[in-house]
Amino acid sequence: MQSIQANGYPIHFNEKAYEALNLHLKENKYSNLFILVDSNTNESCLPNLLPLLETDLNIEIIEFEAGESNKNIETCVQIWNVLTELGADRKTLIINLGGGVVTDLGGFVASTFKRGIDFINIPTTLLAMVDASVGGKNGVDLGNLKNQIGVINVPSLVLIDTQYLETLSQNEMRSGLAEMLKHGLIYDKNYWEQFLDLKAIDFADFDQLIYRSVEIKNEIVTQDPTEKNIRKSLNFGHTLGHAIESYFLENENKTTLLHGEAIAVGMILESYIALHKNLISKAEYHQIKASLKSIYETIIFEDNDIEPILDLLIHDKKNEYGTIQFALIEGIGKIKINQSVENELILNAFEDYKS
Repeated sequence: MQSIQANGYPIHFNEKAYEALNLHLKENKYSNLFILVDSNTNESCLPNLLPLLETDLNIEIIEFEAGESNKNIETCVQIWNVLTELGADRKTLIINLGGGVVTDLGGFVASTFKRGIDFINIPTTLLAMVDASVGGKNGVDLGNLKNQIGVINVPSLVLIDTQYLETLSQNEMRSGLAEMLKHGLIYDKNYWEQFLDLKAIDFADFDQLIYRSVEIKNEIVTQDPTEKNIRKSLNFGHTLGHAIESYFLENENKTTLLHGEAIAVGMILESYIALHKNLISKAEYHQIKASLKSIYETIIFEDNDIEPILDLLIHDKKNEYGTIQFALIEGIGKIKINQSVENELILNAFEDYKS
């Protein structure tokens, strides 16, 4: 697959990825190399990567415990301390090998250590391949609030090797699929329609679907790197989805949701809102709802869950002047940003989702 040129860095795929990585190591005089992994990728992915590295650099592995609950500033402090103790300097390179938690946190650690050192993202989950590792967003959660602390700073390279997907569970694959479905809904109707019958998809061609998803995200981000305008379209399903994800993360009586599971709910809810703001047709809404519910289990919301979820909306990063801003689809394949939505319509969306 042909490499994609993003804003200030290339995205390489499969066999080309390691050729590009080793050339990069050869051409840049790094002092040492750190590979950041979580407890999952240390076991299942690192053994695949290490034999492919052609370098005489001293390599150190830094591992932290897997899971969204560890994507916080405390983990960053521990990693900054390890980097310092092991002699990292301004010419150190960090490779982030993992899913979205690793690439988000690792990019933030690298961007802030000694005011910024080079980093490379090697995403190992479908979600990270099509979303988290691309676009230059790096950061951590603040308590249960998603991605409240962070910077926009691009990696030196992104390397996508789809063989890592063999390490994932079906739930993790579905989680990543939600972002691919989102890309179709906001940008490319034909792409969305390829997913309407999952049984008909030849998964030998799945690499091409991943490629198109990365292409869509990159096309949007390239137009608006710092999210002042069209990049907000990527937040479709995330305004409510992030609030739901945060609520289930902090509530000990709830089973923590994967990112894509929460975003799938968010896309249904926000499609309902789009319907009642006359932005999509009933047929489009029913197609979206039926398609997503056929892939993702229906999440149970009790009556006393909704108000605390709505309270979390005020912390959404798109909000301006205290007003909650939504990105809503305007027909499948198009988007309308900066949409304000009254609470009553959000409550009605939850009622419809439960039906």
